[in-house]
Amino acid sequence: MTDFLTVLTTTDAREKAEALARGAVEAHLAACAQVSAPVTSVYRWEGAVEESTEWQVLLKTTTARYAELETHLRTAHDYDEPEIIATPVTHGSAGYLTWVERETAT
Repeated sequence: MTDFLTVLTTTDAREKAEALARGAVEAHLAACAQVSAPVTSVYRWEGAVEESTEWQVLLKTTTARYAELETHLRTAHDYDEPEIIATPVTHGSAGYLTWVERETAT
């Protein structure tokens, strides 16, 4: 059975989030990507505590496609060090996971 992941990234504009989502899906690196409404992010960057508004992008993919997806996100992203976090999917409906596998097949 193929292993599945959800991959999270963020960016500072809705249009950028939508472009990251669309690019990954068009390249078959993710079967689906959801752009969430703005969130407030608080983080330490270069020694200072920062606060900003960001849009989250949640991508559904397989472990087999993760490395290519990460490379795509790093290349397409304009942050110096973009958030890219992958979480294993431990359970899911068989039909949905089959669809994710089919849509991300190389």
